[in-house]
Amino acid sequence: MQLTNATDAIRIHKIESLYTEAFPACERKPFSLICQKQSQGLTDIFALEENGDFCGLAITMKAEDLVLLDYFAIVREKRGKGYGKMALEALFAHFNGKRFFLEIESTLAESANKSQRIKRKRFYLKNQLTELNLYANVFGTDMELLAYQTSLTFDEYIGVYKTVYGQEKAACIKRLP
Repeated sequence: MQLTNATDAIRIHKIESLYTEAFPACERKPFSLICQKQSQGLTDIFALEENGDFCGLAITMKAEDLVLLDYFAIVREKRGKGYGKMALEALFAHFNGKRFFLEIESTLAESANKSQRIKRKRFYLKNQLTELNLYANVFGTDMELLAYQTSLTFDEYIGVYKTVYGQEKAACIKRLP
């Protein structure tokens, strides 16, 4: 699995289309803002490719030694076929030496897609991520934090948002018990 920095119009279009399809509107940041932050070196927008074939997207936020996998999706026809596992392994290798973590929708709260959330969490736990026992409400959505072979404090987590999107946006994230 190759991680290709998406800077060309064709890859950006494929990524934006998958981004819009895979994530609910309430969880999406304006894609143009993500692209702007990539030009500033604060985010990465990766096309996940296997033998030149577009398989998915990975969008990260970066601050110091921290990398937050902000968005991760595999194209529908390739889901359940090992591409997600290969993509995570490629991300772990690419960010070797950095503290890599992500947010998932809470599996603790009642929701219409609770079984999907539990399945997603199992996928990440099966692929070497661990629970941090950190919970946050991020712009109205309850999230759990998982990490790859690292620990993290809530302040460090918020620090990524402060670095990438500023104090005002970071102040919208609330720690949950």
